[in-house]
Amino acid sequence: MNLFALIFAYLKARPLNTLLNILLLSLGIAMITILLLFSNQLQQKISDNTKGIDLVVGAKGSPLQLILCNVFHIDFPTGNIKLQEADRLAKHRLVKNAIPMALGDSYQNYRLVGTTRAYADLYKAELETGTWWQQDMEVTIGATVARLLNLKLDDTFASAHGLSEAGHAHEEHPFVVKGILKPTFSVLDNLILTNVSSIWLVHEHSEEEHETIKPDSLSASVLVPTAFASDSTRELTALLLKYRNPIAAIQLPRYINSQTNMQAASPSFEAARLFSILGVGIDALTGFAYVLIFISALSIFIALYNSLKERKYDLAIMRSMGASRSKLLWATQLEGVVLTFCGSVLGVALGHVVLFLFTTLVTESQTAGVNAFVFYVEELYLLVGSVVLGIICSLIPSFQAYRTDIHKVLAQG
Repeated sequence: MNLFALIFAYLKARPLNTLLNILLLSLGIAMITILLLFSNQLQQKISDNTKGIDLVVGAKGSPLQLILCNVFHIDFPTGNIKLQEADRLAKHRLVKNAIPMALGDSYQNYRLVGTTRAYADLYKAELETGTWWQQDMEVTIGATVARLLNLKLDDTFASAHGLSEAGHAHEEHPFVVKGILKPTFSVLDNLILTNVSSIWLVHEHSEEEHETIKPDSLSASVLVPTAFASDSTRELTALLLKYRNPIAAIQLPRYINSQTNMQAASPSFEAARLFSILGVGIDALTGFAYVLIFISALSIFIALYNSLKERKYDLAIMRSMGASRSKLLWATQLEGVVLTFCGSVLGVALGHVVLFLFTTLVTESQTAGVNAFVFYVEELYLLVGSVVLGIICSLIPSFQAYRTDIHKVLAQG
């Protein structure tokens, strides 16, 4: 008899037991697969979104909040900083370049960012259609924003204060969509980009306030148009800085934190801290998944051990008909391997399917940019590990099958 046909017959003889063992193992593997996909892509997203940003400067408060707000755009600003102070810092000898960030408004939970083209260049953004914003109240939107909000060129909308739809809407100052970006698979996909003066304009309270600028006394600005440079009432949310040289990493944060009214936060340091916080939950869930796998392995071992007792007479008959001891050993070993391999394959597939359904059905998860159909080499390790687990689970039962005394078993009937 073919060895695999024999194993299939054994598994088919106890369908409920076989199904439960495979399902239990697959649940543990599925959980590990989901955590693997999530944590790997989260780390990659964090790395990609902080690339090119050495330092974030904003109002004093929580450094982590400063990074979450101005780099990942998932928190509220710590406050505002004066434009003139920010401009002086941008001209500092240790600063290679500075990107202004003016936040505060959103449209249907998607943040409106007042900035310059340099911010889009950080993520190598390219236009899918239309043009970049040129004038006040013109916007260029990310790919996810365009897709989920169904926005097209020349569509208009009014922004709302804050990050929720319940905020006060600035209906008197509608924005017009001038361009849509190609997917960058970064935070940029979830943003609406415009110039800094548009953010100021929607928050103007009177024409008189807008007329306080005196062109004759203006100094050059590296952040915004010169027409705003000497207006002491103007504020930004943050600056994204790039160091001019390595010594800046030591001197510049210390200078900002101790000698200005602003604070500096390192994206790489705070991102590592953020992931360590998230890692606690991931580790806990991973531990629970391994407990499920251990219980599954124990269940498979018990099933094989008990089934061997029931098959002693069958094994003795096979031996008497010419089957070798090694064939009986391999039959039991392969049964354990088949069970664990099927469970792990089902688990990996289940993990991808669950993540796909989650990212498809839950709208908020689509902005995270997690792809359910990315495969990692660690998943191959899971399959190899399942084979090893099957071998370990079936070691004792297989050696008992190998040592079967056909004379004694047949004599007992």
